Amino acid sequence: MDAFYKKTEKLLDMAGISINGVRPYDFQVHNDLLFQRIFAEGSLGLGEAYMDKWWDCDALDEFFYRVTSANLDRKIKPFRELGTFLKAAILNLQHPSRAFVIGEHHYDIGEDLYEAMLDSRMIYSCAYWNNAKSLEQAQQNKLDLVFKKLGLKKGMRVLDIGCGWGGALKYAAEKFNVEGVGVTVSVNQANRAMESCKDLPVEIHLKDYRDLNGKFDRIWSIGMIEHVGVKNYRTFMRVVRRCLNTDGLFLLHTIGGNRSVHKSDPWIEKYIFPNSMIPSLRQLALSWEKLFVLEDLHNFGPDYEKTLKQWHQNVISSRNKLKKNYSERFFRMWRYYLMSCAGTFKSRKLNVWQMVLSPNGIPGGYAPVR
Repeated sequence: MDAFYKKTEKLLDMAGISINGVRPYDFQVHNDLLFQRIFAEGSLGLGEAYMDKWWDCDALDEFFYRVTSANLDRKIKPFRELGTFLKAAILNLQHPSRAFVIGEHHYDIGEDLYEAMLDSRMIYSCAYWNNAKSLEQAQQNKLDLVFKKLGLKKGMRVLDIGCGWGGALKYAAEKFNVEGVGVTVSVNQANRAMESCKDLPVEIHLKDYRDLNGKFDRIWSIGMIEHVGVKNYRTFMRVVRRCLNTDGLFLLHTIGGNRSVHKSDPWIEKYIFPNSMIPSLRQLALSWEKLFVLEDLHNFGPDYEKTLKQWHQNVISSRNKLKKNYSERFFRMWRYYLMSCAGTFKSRKLNVWQMVLSPNGIPGGYAPVR
């Protein structure tokens, strides 16, 4: 029996997974070169091999829940990942010259995919499933939660950093009668947001956050700081502080990791979110030191597992309609992305944090909203 097979079998046994077993989360191998590829290329090789049909798994989310819970992702360290680490350590991968790469690579790939996958407002971040029975209601719950935490009131001027397709700003303008500005680095998102908000007191700009100016009563950023990078967190917070009125509030919604890293997973970096990385609490706390007071911290990470699985189900349900524009290899890539992330959130290696920050502290204290 091949030595790489034996090593893989031993590792998977630690997670309760069998090679070619009968359970839905077992590893079904179609190419025996897979085992050598895993040890040579790590997570990148594992993901690319799935895209190449070298292996399958019926319950991919459960497979990754078990793999990440057993920390198997940290037990294989291929030499080629050293170059990725050094690149992230030496270079600013989120330099202004690279600010629009993520928009072109990920958000501009096709409106039809996101229309099929997301809710009607096209909210592409974790939903809040408290008392919700549908993705539509859960995403509205999330927006209501954000705006209650911020205490939106009529006449306020607000800023959405990373506004996506404009759904949050549109909802805020319609429900709370605020005036808003939104920025994104995606051409498709900017165009759709402009069209969606054209009859509202909302401006949409195709702009990097570093170029922001003006003053606002409330600022929020939902699922965007994951593209900022640790070398730029302090700059990001300084921009927010510069743009926020002294009696204002800032809400940051982000995926968060339990340990500090300086690079993304190699497969995610190459195929899904280039130049991205997940912040830790330590990294974020250092970034706002002497700039903000932390008023509230809310973790509802388990809700992202449910959100991702619903997105996956929506894509699968729309596959016949989408397949004229997307290859089978793309669908395998997209399934791997959504379900591997769902498993990782289930393992609690990743979280979803909402933080409310104020420039000087709320007199008498801030009343948390849940």
